[in-house]
Amino acid sequence: MSGNSEDIIIRSFSTEGIDQRLLFGQNDVFLRMIESRLSSKLVARGDEISVEGSHDVVEQILRVLHDLSTRLRQGDLISEQYLNYAITMVKENGQGPADDISRQSLLTSALRKEIKPRTVGQTRYVEAIDKSDLVFAIGPAGTGKTYLAVAMAVAELKANLVNRIVFTRPAVEAGESLGFLPGDVRAKVDPYLRPVYDALNDMLQPDKIRKLLEMDIIEIAPLAFMRGRTLNEAFVVLDEAQNTTTAQMKMFLTRIGEHSKAVITGDVTQIDLDDRRRSGLLSVQRILKGIRGIEFVHLTDKDVVRHRLVQDIIKAYDRYESRKHKE
Repeated sequence: MSGNSEDIIIRSFSTEGIDQRLLFGQNDVFLRMIESRLSSKLVARGDEISVEGSHDVVEQILRVLHDLSTRLRQGDLISEQYLNYAITMVKENGQGPADDISRQSLLTSALRKEIKPRTVGQTRYVEAIDKSDLVFAIGPAGTGKTYLAVAMAVAELKANLVNRIVFTRPAVEAGESLGFLPGDVRAKVDPYLRPVYDALNDMLQPDKIRKLLEMDIIEIAPLAFMRGRTLNEAFVVLDEAQNTTTAQMKMFLTRIGEHSKAVITGDVTQIDLDDRRRSGLLSVQRILKGIRGIEFVHLTDKDVVRHRLVQDIIKAYDRYESRKHKE
């Protein structure tokens, strides 16, 4: 624990009315995580947690504990990912995220698990899709861009707000082309669209997915197959849009028909085009800026909901790229 002895204070936090097993975590793992992240000492006695540390740190911990208690009272569980997120938000913004994260379930997964936003950024993303017909989600890996787009598409199909779902992405990956892969067109395309299949498998039973694919209610196709079409009453998702050219992006956006909604996702730090400046996801932010009905949502490393190390990996690469550009 950092700080001189004269700087150390002790405050208490009441846990009355809260299930301590959920608040503390198995074997008090959440308390130990808070101690480690915020250089402090936490001791649970009865219905109170004693918090010892510097004045600023203790204030932050009390706000973290308040946020965790709020989340539990809202009926949500605490995970290591959420705790790390709450600590980061308190350190940066002075308050936790519990009150700003949507509690509305988008749909229930095939395993009876509720699917809903898990960060403030994801909440803004879902709200943007709900109110706008064209949404761009730009951010690093692990922020739920594709997963939440698929969830919203399935939810709107189930609610009969659209008649079909179309998932597409450019067939550009790490310098390889479709001809590199064996098999027919479907066999060549499927590996590029694996994240979409993975998300669908989380949300629908396998036999239901097969039926919807056979009936063309769900269509999964490469971007090249979109040329010349008009997509009416559809929820359309363009994934990995950083690998479109400006011309391809324009082609896709002009496919959108009446009563349709489109979500475009991408990570501008993972452009696989030979010339990254040709990326349609970079140019579209300038071209469509300020048009009513179009929203750009920028997710960050704080919205990463994968393994806790993914955030650190993204930050490390950002620092590396920043140093590289300065050299």
